[in-house]
Amino acid sequence: MPRIRLDTDGPVVTVRLDNPPMNAFDSLQREELAACVRELADSPAVRAVVLHGGERLFAAGADIKALAAMGPEEIRGWNRALQRTFDEVARLPMPVIAAVTGYALGGGMELALAADYRVAAQDAVLAQPEVQLGIMPGSGGTQRLARLIGPSRAKNLLMTGRRVKAEEALRLGLVDEVVPTGTALQAALTYARRLSEGPPAALEAIKEAVDHGTDAGMAAGLALERALFTGVFGTADATAGLHEFLNRSSPEGRGELRDQPPPVDSRTTT
Repeated sequence: MPRIRLDTDGPVVTVRLDNPPMNAFDSLQREELAACVRELADSPAVRAVVLHGGERLFAAGADIKALAAMGPEEIRGWNRALQRTFDEVARLPMPVIAAVTGYALGGGMELALAADYRVAAQDAVLAQPEVQLGIMPGSGGTQRLARLIGPSRAKNLLMTGRRVKAEEALRLGLVDEVVPTGTALQAALTYARRLSEGPPAALEAIKEAVDHGTDAGMAAGLALERALFTGVFGTADATAGLHEFLNRSSPEGRGELRDQPPPVDSRTTT
């Protein structure tokens, strides 16, 4: 039986982990996820991706029984492959939203960290518990977590392996939104559909600028931003958007942006 299922709704594709009972990552599931991600990366029809493990849980991490049977050389190759697969998820050119339900532990949390945005159900619990087994995260947990919530907070979670409930995860910045239990997937799909309506080249450029720019110095990041900014001006979406703006003028002859706030009345400003 396939361990990864794809559900397509127009330009939005949901990647569903389907390896009961715990969605634990074994080699077959990793290989199927990698194949799916490569297919999505090359599809011009896909504008947004949602990661989901089902209503009961997101994913409980790696198959510990399989890992315990491996020697150092074998585990190095296995880990390299899983790290590469999660990196391919992070490098998808379109927005990726994780719908986190139930438990997201170990490799499950590392997969969620590879997303651009995380929606958590109120019953969600996240953790990197590897230290409790005498090991450490190996598929992006130490790197993405530290970049997301800062080194000190990341070390606390990584060194204790403690479990974090949804509300604390929101306060830490580990997740971006908490919704009632049973609604995480719908909330993630709603956000994905909204993003899928945006200009794909601009969204891809923004994602690249943020992801790669924050790993570089300020000067290198600004150079990347400048190059990407220049590049999107050659797209059909930019041409249409700029022309639409110029053709939509106010009584004073000024163009108006969508959702522009009303003018500020200085008499009511505090």
